Amino acid sequence: MVYFRLLRIFAETNSKLMRKALLSIPKKFGLLTFIIVCILTACSKKDEKAHCIMPAGTTLEEGDIVLRKGTGLTSRAVRIADGGSDFSHCGIIVDSCGRKMVVHAVPDEPDFEGDVDRVKMERPEDFFSTIRASKGCVLRYQDKETAEKSARLAYGIYKRCTLFDDDYNDSDTTKMYCSQLVAHVYQKCGIDITNGIRHDAILPGVKFSHVIYPSDFLRCRRLKRIVTFQDAQ
Repeated sequence: MVYFRLLRIFAETNSKLMRKALLSIPKKFGLLTFIIVCILTACSKKDEKAHCIMPAGTTLEEGDIVLRKGTGLTSRAVRIADGGSDFSHCGIIVDSCGRKMVVHAVPDEPDFEGDVDRVKMERPEDFFSTIRASKGCVLRYQDKETAEKSARLAYGIYKRCTLFDDDYNDSDTTKMYCSQLVAHVYQKCGIDITNGIRHDAILPGVKFSHVIYPSDFLRCRRLKRIVTFQDAQ
């Protein structure tokens, strides 16, 4: 039963992290794994009536940190590894031609055919769509000038077409994962919003060291929680 439950986690996500774990399953289970994965993947469907869970009228500012609880089993795996946290992904609000947008590093969310895993920019309405989010939170740094500078740095990382870091190595900034990007831009401004906290992330067959979780930002006293919301439907 444990084996079957793990297969279900792996089957309902396209995450490279989960694929690495899947490949670690002994080869003698290969055929059974393939059959069950195909069945479970075929049964998984996305919400066809997507809507934004962020309340209408929510004011976002440059440098705001946005957190979300994902709808997939990759999100569930991240939250389990993080001790049951409510949030599994994050981004930062930037100004793009006068419009507030979310810059975030994310895998398996291509904008077009052939798109690679990278740092991307999208509307808050899409970031908080029910396709990918069931709960959200907005955090704001107390100093506006620092927040805006951090946002500009994040926008620059997006413009450089920075790739997603599948190794979750926060010592390498040529590639980035979500919480690393957010922590990095504030750190470049001299602010540690993680309080120096790092974790060992352990999933079946995979272990990453020195990882930053999105929930680490909730513990920073210099970040004010502006609003928390969830899907009401």
